[in-house]
Amino acid sequence: MLRAISLIRGLLPLRVIALTLTLLTTLAHAGTPVVLQRPISLDTGSGELFGTMLLPKSATPVPVVLIIAGSGPTDRDGNNPDGGRNDSMKRLALILARHNIASVRYDKRGVAASRPATPDERDLTIEKYVDDAVAWSQKLKTDPRLGQLILMGHSEGALVATLAAERAGASALISVAGTGRPVDQVVREQLQYRLPPPLLARSEELIEEMKAGKTDDNVPDPLQVVFRPSVQPYLISLFRQKPAVAFSQLKIPTLIIQGRNDMQVGVGDAELLHRAKPDSQLAIIDGMNHVLRIVPMDMKRQLASYRDPQLPLASELSDRIMKFIGSVPAA
Repeated sequence: MLRAISLIRGLLPLRVIALTLTLLTTLAHAGTPVVLQRPISLDTGSGELFGTMLLPKSATPVPVVLIIAGSGPTDRDGNNPDGGRNDSMKRLALILARHNIASVRYDKRGVAASRPATPDERDLTIEKYVDDAVAWSQKLKTDPRLGQLILMGHSEGALVATLAAERAGASALISVAGTGRPVDQVVREQLQYRLPPPLLARSEELIEEMKAGKTDDNVPDPLQVVFRPSVQPYLISLFRQKPAVAFSQLKIPTLIIQGRNDMQVGVGDAELLHRAKPDSQLAIIDGMNHVLRIVPMDMKRQLASYRDPQLPLASELSDRIMKFIGSVPAA
């Protein structure tokens, strides 16, 4: 549902090797830059977060994209233990690296390697995720190897990026499969045709309670996966956000990317964001689904794509991203 590089002190030869020289050399194309892959961490003051940096070797600063994953227990690579492994964010980072663009992708607090930062989901809020994105951004902006900072959020991560962008000092923002509607409307739509009338009515009551800032422990078993009491504080924080309004207030270049075959977020959401900020660029990619693959509107094949890391990303996706980043003014 809608979840530093520390300096090595002393003589630590094994860690130096591990942290500094994992090389992703020329993979398939002559002239592809040599890329350093290394772990990166962030001490937030309320827990340590962990991620991966891909850094092309360059004599001059390179743009860096902070990749913010989607909802629930989705990790830095775009994988979710409930939905399967597809490596969407990892593959996106590799494509950026091949085009001489650095990236950092990280496990959100409460997820994967960053789970100890907030082990109880009752303590999670959208505001904490935003604060973390801002803190990562501030860290990256102090790195002399890096130039323009671009925030890229996928799904719920697009909202986090939007809310964080001004405080982060981002040069640009890319929203991928981000909703333009308040999230309670999206949840209602997703449940509308999946629940029998009594459960649908109860879900409506729960949503209205959370919109009013109230929790409710009386959740029927079939609704626990969505509205379990431990996740309700997070939903309360999420339901009060207005994505299109927040997007309209951005003063930086923005790119909105949406797949036409996305069965979780629709083209209408992308159009709402675009209307809210008419100077944004809008890219509707035919055939692309929520995990950024070209997949027909067939439920069986859609679900299979969520568990297929070998399926290539939509080529137009990378084309639009590279063109946009190339147009961002130098830092």
